[in-house]
Amino acid sequence: MTALLLALFLLSGCATAGTTASESSIATSSASETADSGDTSSTTTEETITDTASAAEAFMATLSDEQREQLLYSYDDESKTTSWSNFPVTFVDRAGLNLEDLDEEQRAAAMKVLEALLSEEGYETATGIMGGDEFLLENSSSTEDSLGQYYIAFFGDPSDSGAWQLQFGGHHLGLNATLDGTDDSITFAPTHLGLQPAVYTDDEGNEVEPLAGMYESAFAFYDSLTDEQKAELYQGSEVANLTCAPGGTCSYPTGTGIAGADLTDEQKQLLLDVVANWVGLADEETTAEALAEIEATLDETYVNWSGATEYDMTQGEGIHFQISGPNAYVEFSNQQGSAGADVDGYTTSGWGHVHTIYRDPTNDYAGSVTQQEASGMGGPGGGAPSGGPGDGEPPSGAPEGGPPEDG
Repeated sequence: MTALLLALFLLSGCATAGTTASESSIATSSASETADSGDTSSTTTEETITDTASAAEAFMATLSDEQREQLLYSYDDESKTTSWSNFPVTFVDRAGLNLEDLDEEQRAAAMKVLEALLSEEGYETATGIMGGDEFLLENSSSTEDSLGQYYIAFFGDPSDSGAWQLQFGGHHLGLNATLDGTDDSITFAPTHLGLQPAVYTDDEGNEVEPLAGMYESAFAFYDSLTDEQKAELYQGSEVANLTCAPGGTCSYPTGTGIAGADLTDEQKQLLLDVVANWVGLADEETTAEALAEIEATLDETYVNWSGATEYDMTQGEGIHFQISGPNAYVEFSNQQGSAGADVDGYTTSGWGHVHTIYRDPTNDYAGSVTQQEASGMGGPGGGAPSGGPGDGEPPSGAPEGGPPEDG
């Protein structure tokens, strides 16, 4: 276990029973303190904004002047669009403070900010993703020394009466949450959630699968379709890569696959359940309002799918699906490579290596800045050229045709 994780674990004393966060080695003191004091998860957007701003102020109070200067950026600083990535932190510079450079009290306070922002389930997802990277750090053949490193940055001054953005993440996690107290709104667009391996074992021997809900909800939607609908949805057996990866501009391709207008009411709800994996990271009110906006234009939203057609992680190379509409763009892609992070007995490519992106064509970064094209690996931003570990350009075109009969 790394020094960072050990320190966080020692601060926590014990992890919250039954949560993905506890099953990850970065459970942090905040999880146990919440367990000791009762569930303090917010249910309204206003509460989340207030609690997150308070946690951010408490975190900043633990920092030196120099550290605060590293943490804080102007709200409209365009580097917020190029300082996060789906590539390791040694390839793409992140904004803000590296948690590894903080002392135990500061790290615990930083994780308190994340906990205040996210719902209990969202926090479990985030810490579970972090636990996957730490599992690779301790058990894989990878020599990538950035595994287990996470950064936190604030764009704008944390407040419950104005707008500011919390940016948090590392290799397989890139959260961009804009909180605006002037109209009680929170947006997570854009956000990158990924994982490698998709299923791993924690220090207590528990099996951890933080993104299982993405797989389960996606296949619940796919299985609800008729054969005719599946033929319209399916793009072929080749698993594509992310089209709108972090750090790059995007034309938000749409019109391919099946339209929301051709779905039943039940199927539309199942599709919204898929999207909720990304927009449902905070409180109930924030999630409900985001889903309502997406539902309003669901008839104009298209879904396409390639790769496996059965949820069987022992067969095939995984899946790719894309949900593209006026108010939401979601992409899920299994990466066809382990990036050298192999672990005996675990699947670290295909089904076992997940990259995803959630963006809002109308409201990325809450409209505060326009996405800039990143300069690639070695410079700020995440739009690295193809061939890097865990990512690359999508194929020129997936083969056409209906889904294979044998799945």
